Amino acid sequence: MNGTTHGEPNISDLDVTQVKLLAEQCIVVDEEDRELGARSKKDCHLNSNISSGLLHRAFSVFLFDSNNRLLLQQRSKEKITFPEMFTNTCCSHPLFREEERGGAEGVVRAARRKLQHELGIPPKQVPAESFTYLTRILYEAKSDDVWGEHEIDYILFVKRDVSVSANPNEVKSHRYVTEEELRELLREAEREGSGVVVTPWFKAIADNLLFTWWSQLDSLQQFQDHHNIHKINFFKILLRKGSAAS
Repeated sequence: MNGTTHGEPNISDLDVTQVKLLAEQCIVVDEEDRELGARSKKDCHLNSNISSGLLHRAFSVFLFDSNNRLLLQQRSKEKITFPEMFTNTCCSHPLFREEERGGAEGVVRAARRKLQHELGIPPKQVPAESFTYLTRILYEAKSDDVWGEHEIDYILFVKRDVSVSANPNEVKSHRYVTEEELRELLREAEREGSGVVVTPWFKAIADNLLFTWWSQLDSLQQFQDHHNIHKINFFKILLRKGSAAS
């Protein structure tokens, strides 16, 4: 757990590479996903700012191979938020730059960039047209007393066979799982003392939506909802109507 010094987080004991990434400029939005400007990744992930309503845009990629297995990653020990937790293929943020702003198209560009950064997946192996943008969720979760998440998260599915060369500063481990293997991992995470921990957003998506989507990977269009934002509240999905850009 990281402390604070005079209202500022103590980052002296954090990984140098991850600290540098705190300067990246995230896209600040309102609860309808309308862009309001930019704030640093550091600002966006401080619980003190989140408690005041600071909200930013994010994405979660779920990548499946041709055998319909999901690529999971375990976040590295160096990550500032939710270290060493298991989660979906890639979770990150579009940045406040022209090519990554404006909604879903910018988010997909950011996703391709981060798949390469975190997992070494070449962008040519995941062309923009291979992504299916399903919907958005709004959630808030604490990592510890200092850091947390408050995001409108674009859910992106992609089915491709890819080469993986994980960045150890980002990813501790990775593996492909079947539906039953993921269910067992989730059950293991529920067992006290197992040592297996799952990120809160991934658990919420898995508990409520993932397996329905997974069963219909070749006909995902029926699940696309670009008009509503689904709010996660105590791991239940509540429909929040909105008219944000798709």
